[in-house]
This record gives sequence, structure tokens and C-alpha cells, in this order.
Amino acid sequence: MPLAQLITPSELASRPAGPDRLILDCRFALDDLAYGQRSYAEGHIPGAVFADLEQHLSGTIVKGRTGRHPLPNPQTLSQQLRAWGLNTASEVILYDDGPGAFAAHAWWLLAWLGKRDNVYLLDGGLKAWKEAGLPLNQALPERAAGDFAGQADDRLVIRAEQLEILLGDPELTLIDARALPRFKGEIEPIDPVAGHIPGAQCAVFTDNLGSDGRFLPAEQLHARFAALLGERSVDGLVAYCGSGVTACHNLFALSLAGYPLAPLYAGSWSEWITDPDRPIATGE
Repeated sequence: MPLAQLITPSELASRPAGPDRLILDCRFALDDLAYGQRSYAEGHIPGAVFADLEQHLSGTIVKGRTGRHPLPNPQTLSQQLRAWGLNTASEVILYDDGPGAFAAHAWWLLAWLGKRDNVYLLDGGLKAWKEAGLPLNQALPERAAGDFAGQADDRLVIRAEQLEILLGDPELTLIDARALPRFKGEIEPIDPVAGHIPGAQCAVFTDNLGSDGRFLPAEQLHARFAALLGERSVDGLVAYCGSGVTACHNLFALSLAGYPLAPLYAGSWSEWITDPDRPIATGE
């Protein structure tokens, strides 16, 4: 069974709710940092707790050294997950508004800490839940503390200095989840330098979805990533984006397609450009 798993709104609604199910509302907006908490307060899937990208699921930014969303301290994140009620055997449901990048980032963090069973993304996100006519509420769930003790798996992370060494390796497949105009360096609405890491291929994360906002079938996802890999082994694949969030959508889709979990360059473009000696490229 692939590590990544999806659950539909109807499947979630029909499953009996139990104390060992943790639903995380991962809604966030880069241009409105209060959006997620405000939206959660206005209405969320019953039983969900709010997980904020910057308050809960990212580490401390060090100016000139880190990207915009550094990895959180593993012990701090594990403590937060326990406070939300996560047990080792818990079923976890993750959602955002769609297209699923923030939920996929939470999924990757759980996998990084060793929680890899019974973790699901809500396919289509809250948009699909609402379209199915399913209820929201404003109640804050009361949950007992959990027993989850995460241990970071550094095999799932690649550092900037490691990636620099690999740039000349013909077996490297470096995929960038950002939109093509940002990849090409034509625009850069967020970071101070435009472009991409040399040798990268543009693999826009939303291309993992169909027109309905749900993930493509596994066979189509497999074909997509097989085309990016070419003759190279998946063992040489590395994912990145602007700050380590949307790249997790590609990693989730890769797993849905049956590929092993590839490393994430978590600092991504926003960290890469903090060192002016690192190479950059523009165009395709």
C-alpha cells in the first residue's frame, strides 16, 4: 500500500467518530495570516482542531539563513501533536480549502516524525466537503493528550549544501512545484530573487489534480512523474518549491503513484537565495 492515502468526504462522514481520530484543519493564506484561524472559527469539520502553518507547523525563521517556513523542532512538533490528542495508532485526517498543499505539508511532517499509518488527506479539501452538503460547526473539541513520540527521519530531508554537491550529478531529478512564471523567473511575488535552482524541472503541484480539484488516478500520476524522471532512477529525485510547502503536494502525489518517499529540500528557493554564492537559473 502506498504511504499516501486519500479519503472522500462521504467516506469520512460515514465512518463512526471515535476518540482516536484526529482531524487537523490546515487552512492558511500567505497573503492573510489570520485567514486560517478566522475561517476555522467561522466553521470547520466537526471534531477538527486548527493547525496553523506558521504557528504550529514551521520553525523559527533566521534572517539570511533559513527559508520562509523552516522545519519545526521535532520535539516541539511532537509535543504539539500530543496536545492535540495524537496517539501512535490514531487515524489522522488532514484538510485545507483545496488544492491540498497545506494538508500535504502536514502529512509530510507526520511522515518525517514516523507517523505513516492511517493518515489521510481529504480529497478535494473543504470545498468538496461543502459541495457534498456535509455539516460544519464552530465547536472546539475537547481531547485528551496523546502518547505520540515522534522521531525525525533525516533520510527524508536534504540540506542546501548536500544539494549543491548533487547539482552536477546526472542521476539527480530536481522538481520544482511552483508555477511556471515563477520557475522561469518572469515574476517573483514573494521572494527577493527570481528564478530556479539550476537543473530543476518545473512540476507545478496543481497538475496533480483534475479539474474537480481532486487527485488524479494513480496511473496518471505515475505517468506524470515517469516523464519527469526519464531514464533516471527515482532514488535521485528531490522535491522543492518556494518554502517547502507545495513540494509536499508533489511528494504526496508521488507516493499515491506508488513511488517511494523522496527527499524534500525543505528550505527550498527562499533558503537557497539567502547565499549569493549559490547558483541560480532563469528560463526553462
